[in-house]
Amino acid sequence: MSAKLLICTDLDRTLIPNGSQPESPHARQLFRQLVSNSQVTLAYVTGRDYLLVQEAIAQYQLPLPNFVIADVGSTIYEIKTDHQWLRIKDWDAKIGVSWHNKTYSDLSPLFSDLKSCRLQEIEKQGLHKLSYYVSLESKIETLIAEIKSRLDYQEIQSNLIWSIDEQANVGLLDILPLNANKRLAMEFLMEYQNFSLENTVFCGDSGNDFDVLISPIKSILVANADADLKAKVKLEVEKLGLTHSLYIAKGNYLNLNGNYSASIVEGIFYYFPEFES
Repeated sequence: MSAKLLICTDLDRTLIPNGSQPESPHARQLFRQLVSNSQVTLAYVTGRDYLLVQEAIAQYQLPLPNFVIADVGSTIYEIKTDHQWLRIKDWDAKIGVSWHNKTYSDLSPLFSDLKSCRLQEIEKQGLHKLSYYVSLESKIETLIAEIKSRLDYQEIQSNLIWSIDEQANVGLLDILPLNANKRLAMEFLMEYQNFSLENTVFCGDSGNDFDVLISPIKSILVANADADLKAKVKLEVEKLGLTHSLYIAKGNYLNLNGNYSASIVEGIFYYFPEFES
């Protein structure tokens, strides 16, 4: 058996069964059993802020993780055994450089005239995360190009992440520092906790997971993910020669349907069969 294993998973529509597809009964229980292994370090990697992560843990009876990468990779927390959440300031300092240590409130006036962008609620903003709702009827590529141009003019190096909230039928646009995303935050955590590509696995479902899904990090794309995303990810890993580091859940494993946590269990046992016993 591997000496240790870092399991990183997205929450919404990955571990949390809040998409349109049904969840397999007992799938989350199997996941809880798996991560209770003393050799497993668990990290949630999500677009949610820490309050919404805490809300999800309570609502869906999720296991308490060791780490949370929140706000689409722009914050990292270590969760202590007394449930204290400690923000990792080294990560804040690392990513703040490309924003010249400005915050979301410093940058939002740059886009106040863009009618297709609506600022998300204050609790969904972060120190280094500026987030908007965008109508799906907007010309997304044109809008992103315009935002990028304005940031470049101010010499603000940023990473723009686009995703869709299927339940609300609205686009989500997150503006982060250039070196802040789920993949880079995961790589920071891997180094911080002495994990490698050999003993790290990621599970995701959506556009803001794309950078990790096409990386050398062992990744699981859940069966309930959008068909277009599956095709896009598959094509990209084939071009990059990284098909060995992507597993697309199929379902029917242990009579599970492959949606949400069923995919996580299926994919982890595919990569690490020694944890199945």
